Amino acid sequence: MAAVKANAARVAAQVQKECAEWQNMRLVTGAVAALLLVVTSGCASSGGGESTNPAPAAEPIRLGTLVPISGRSSPSGEAMVNAARMAVDEANAKGGVLNRKIELVVGDDACDPGTAVTAARDLVAQNIVVSVGGYCSSATVPTLKIFREAKVPMVVAQSNSTDLLAPKYDSVFLICGTVEAEGVFAVDWAKQLGGTKLAVVHDGTSFPVTLATSTVAAAKAKDLTVTSELELSQGAPSYTRIADAVMSGGADVAYYTGYYAEANQFIADLRARGFKGKILVGDGATDGPLLDGLGPDQTKDLYGTAMLWPELMPELKDWSQRYQDAVGTEPGPSTVEAYDAVNVALDAIRRAGSTDSAAVRKAIAETNMTAMSGRVSFNKDGSRTTPRFLLLHATGTGFTLVQQPPGS
Repeated sequence: MAAVKANAARVAAQVQKECAEWQNMRLVTGAVAALLLVVTSGCASSGGGESTNPAPAAEPIRLGTLVPISGRSSPSGEAMVNAARMAVDEANAKGGVLNRKIELVVGDDACDPGTAVTAARDLVAQNIVVSVGGYCSSATVPTLKIFREAKVPMVVAQSNSTDLLAPKYDSVFLICGTVEAEGVFAVDWAKQLGGTKLAVVHDGTSFPVTLATSTVAAAKAKDLTVTSELELSQGAPSYTRIADAVMSGGADVAYYTGYYAEANQFIADLRARGFKGKILVGDGATDGPLLDGLGPDQTKDLYGTAMLWPELMPELKDWSQRYQDAVGTEPGPSTVEAYDAVNVALDAIRRAGSTDSAAVRKAIAETNMTAMSGRVSFNKDGSRTTPRFLLLHATGTGFTLVQQPPGS
């Protein structure tokens, strides 16, 4: 019995010892926790008890650009993205807009209407404030309703078909002059180059058709005979039938209003069939790939009506160098317009003082600024008040700028 009592006493003593150690551990743990609370509280507050935790970073202001990243017009689309990113990077280097960073969200329309619709919905889902893309009008036109319903204003960089203005939306603004102005420009130059009979060829899509229609109307108004209006098929391996039709009509000037992929083949076929007259192409074709694989005999007397071509324009020398430093290649057609579209959008957001769609739309409509492409302001229908076009002359593997005659 004595042994049992002694053993019980030892067990009780051990329990007491372990309880004491546990209590000490609780005290230490509590002290550490209290110390941590004091330290972290001190880090999180300063005089007056005000929190100095940095406020959550504001969401970036997102601009969406929808251009052809795949497909036959992808070189132009990629160059436009580079120019738009350059404008965004420059803005962010200066602190952004409204104390928020700018983010460019890129969508691929492949110059295809169906692809463009899907890509436009994707951009809207990413909460873009302004759409600043647009190359092929046939792909841009079906996105008008999508952006309109989402209350996203559009500063259209390159597309310039009058179909863009047909819905009469007050939220669509064109950086480039419309096809009506380009058609008049083309006819004036066709006459100055000695043309008397004009054949007009398009590819059946929005921009080429509306440019062709505008050109025919201008030709009739300016007493230039139109021998034929022809349509070729995109992607066809040969256009000899169209070339023969141009020849049989007796035209001394052929004006192709589509894009450079088809223009390249059309020029080769025209020359192969013996056409000796002047060949003009519209601004959708006046780009480097137009001349790929064409020899001197094929590019002789080849001209293009064009938007801005920065490396050929002395006033854009500094900008061209900035682009080359940022991207690593020379800027081509469409780059200045893509750069300006971003800056027009950012200028409007800055003046609006918010990203509210109605306020931004109103600010864009009231734009009056000097951009790389010149003075930018808009007519009530969204067209640019002072559009500018160039005439380029093909020389070997490149182009030269043809100076506008004085007083013309």
